[in-house]
Amino acid sequence: MEESDTPQSRRDRRRAEEEATPIPPAPEAVGGVPGDETPGETDAVGRVPDAEPDAGAEQTAATPTRSWTLSGGGFPDDADRISTARDDAASKGADSNGADSNGATGADADSNDADSNRADGARSDFADDATTVLPTAVGARDAAGVPDDTTRIIPESSLSNDDTVEDATTVLPTGVAGASTVAFPAAVPPASGAGSDDATSLFPAASAAGTPSAGAGSATATGTSPTSSPRASGTGAIGTAVSGIGAFFAKHRTASLIAAGALAFALLGTGAVVAGAATGGSEAGPLVAADTPTPTPTADPRPVPGAATAASRLRTCSVGEQAADPRLANFQAQVVNAATGEVLFDRGGTTPSRTASVLKVLTSAAALNVLGPEYRATTSVVKGSSPGQIVLVGGGDLTLSRTPTGQESVYAGAPHIDALADQAVAAWKADPASAGQPITSVVLDSSYFGEPGWEPSWNRKELTDGYMPEITALQVDGDRANPSSNTSERSDDPIVRAGEAFADALGENVDISRGTAPAGATQLAAVQSQPVSTLIQQSLIVSDNALAEMLARLVAVKAGTGNTFGALQEAIVGGLAPYGLDTSGIVIADGSGLSDNNAVPPSYLTQLFIKINAREGNLGVILDGLPVAGQTGSLSYDDRFTGDNSDADGAVFAKTGWIDTGYTLAGIINAEDGTPLTFAVYALGDVSDNAKEAIDTVTTAFFRCGDNLSNN
Repeated sequence: MEESDTPQSRRDRRRAEEEATPIPPAPEAVGGVPGDETPGETDAVGRVPDAEPDAGAEQTAATPTRSWTLSGGGFPDDADRISTARDDAASKGADSNGADSNGATGADADSNDADSNRADGARSDFADDATTVLPTAVGARDAAGVPDDTTRIIPESSLSNDDTVEDATTVLPTGVAGASTVAFPAAVPPASGAGSDDATSLFPAASAAGTPSAGAGSATATGTSPTSSPRASGTGAIGTAVSGIGAFFAKHRTASLIAAGALAFALLGTGAVVAGAATGGSEAGPLVAADTPTPTPTADPRPVPGAATAASRLRTCSVGEQAADPRLANFQAQVVNAATGEVLFDRGGTTPSRTASVLKVLTSAAALNVLGPEYRATTSVVKGSSPGQIVLVGGGDLTLSRTPTGQESVYAGAPHIDALADQAVAAWKADPASAGQPITSVVLDSSYFGEPGWEPSWNRKELTDGYMPEITALQVDGDRANPSSNTSERSDDPIVRAGEAFADALGENVDISRGTAPAGATQLAAVQSQPVSTLIQQSLIVSDNALAEMLARLVAVKAGTGNTFGALQEAIVGGLAPYGLDTSGIVIADGSGLSDNNAVPPSYLTQLFIKINAREGNLGVILDGLPVAGQTGSLSYDDRFTGDNSDADGAVFAKTGWIDTGYTLAGIINAEDGTPLTFAVYALGDVSDNAKEAIDTVTTAFFRCGDNLSNN
């Protein structure tokens, strides 16, 4: 290569050209007051005025460096990689200080000069130093709608065909700390007199559009104003650009690949590129300049993810073998962690099915809402419509006992019919209107409950086997033949049995008939049952059917839905509504669960037992009445929780159920690991008495597993 065409000589000529060009005053230039530069200090564009221009250098328009400034992470912040032309010179051992000074400070200089242009109200035109900025992905926007970041979106395509694009500085946004500068090729060959090595860009600028303002064409937007450089226009500029690109890529293949990767990264990272090309002569609007000096790039904070949803724990305690016991027949069950509400085990848990005596829990819960825990049923005696006549009025108390006062029946604390008779006689004699007249007739009024007294779906043998009476508002001892035995044969006419017991207590030879009391009749005597809270516990502990039906019918009467079996659906479901649980699918045929027509999903029971376990409202009454495995009530019998199943003794609080077509158990388990569980188990279909043992076995397995219970 000849001496006159070496990189060093070209650089000297270029420096001479730049410094020979007069610099107009620029009060707003970065670096202080214009003309205040002294030896050893940098000028407005970051150059150190350390050399005089070469006297022999060709005086041409300065060709400022064009660079792309990448956000942190694109390239290392290495000034040696700023300018391809100067990199080339550096690789040959040439001094690259000029590239360092021009490239490393270009971004700051450009943005500050943009501020000065805007402040003067002049059209901000970066034709000669056009800083084309790719948009930042995020950030506030200024009043002009431009992202309020260290750079601004100034597409080169907004330049007119008359604009010089060879000196355009194309800059990527500095959204991340540690920006680096990578050079890109000019779209148009440099001005006459500058060698091809002077190009400092790897990618071409777009064809320009727009007309620069007076004085435009400075190497950077910092107040330096070289002489105007030739303008590229029309398709000629584009053709020349293509030619220049090909030559540059051939010469700088490695740098081109690096820059291409940087651009791809920028495009993907920012999500958009503001670009355009104009081939006509229409003017573009003013370019938008930065409002403030470019600050030191800082890293954008990484987004902090929200709190992750806690994953459900892996549970490993399986009861699959116990649940597959054929004695369970058609098996349904659900187990819930009462503390968290999480369903741990489910087999048909949402399917409504017959519950047997577990239904008494629903009847009791409804009674607590509709009647209240302190409600008492009243049996009274009033004067009849004829002389010597009295009326025994049943108020729905099936616990009224014919046992002598002081002797308890199966219903502890129940009122006694002899006490009622004594009150009536005393009041009769004390009334002047009846004093001296004997009581000659007794009318039995059981109209408080409607007919029929026997639910059609019940098996009639339940009466003779001693499990269920006819449901009438007037009866004694639940119509048991033996008032002291829970299981005792019942009669075909509980009303007559009650009338006979009352007549015996009067000690008079009286006629007995059925009828109703006169409206507004004078009351002679009254006795009351135990409160609902006690009746519920008595019903649950030994699964007393008569008490459950008594409560259900009283709920219907009080709720105003009627006084028959047909009124129970609306009354009981309505009484459960305040608990806020979904009652859809529940079918109520009776209050005791004896009917196969009742239907409740196990899932309803597990949810209701969560409230019972928490003693919500008055539901603690039910908790206190539940049988306890191995200790009380129907779970203390010698066929329940025996052998290995005795591990759960004292830890299972549950209501038992048994009808011909199924066995059930539902309630609360204080598991071995301390977890409170609610559960419901149904064994339905062709079952026998040994289903109880199978139910106890799977329940004990729930107890052992606790919160580690697997649904497998």
